Amino acid sequence: MIFVAIGANLPSERFGPPRAGCEAALTYMEAAGLEIVRRSRWYESDPVPVSDQPKYVNGVAEIATDLPPLEALDRLLEIEAEMGRVRGERNAARTIDLDLLTYHDEIMDTDRLKLPHPRMHERAFVLLPLAEIAPEWRHPASGTPVADLIAALAPDQQARPMAEPSPRGG
Repeated sequence: MIFVAIGANLPSERFGPPRAGCEAALTYMEAAGLEIVRRSRWYESDPVPVSDQPKYVNGVAEIATDLPPLEALDRLLEIEAEMGRVRGERNAARTIDLDLLTYHDEIMDTDRLKLPHPRMHERAFVLLPLAEIAPEWRHPASGTPVADLIAALAPDQQARPMAEPSPRGG
């Protein structure tokens, strides 16, 4: 299974509020040949590390692709750029963030890509949506079930499912 974390906490002129930007990212991923197999609902979380930034919208998608890991990463970075992301300082607020979390069970540690994502097991905003779509998933490096990773989260790690938008019309 290949998982991608999707997040944003700033609106964009082109897509609107962060949630709309996250939805647009799914469309861009599909158009770029990264098939969305399934996706979580959206979650709201506080910035990590704690700051005065706006709250984040986060989710996780399982994708299918024949691209090797580095090419999949490049495709995600291209999508971020197409969507207007300008990379600056680490942990800065952003209009979109696409992180390759896992690529099947591969373990990789290069300057460009670390798999599985090195901090995913510490983040409620990754683990809760991941558990929603893959409750039997185990961390590729440690073999720890996602439920156990969630149970071990620090108390300050919180993510809350967002309400679904109301249907239009009557």
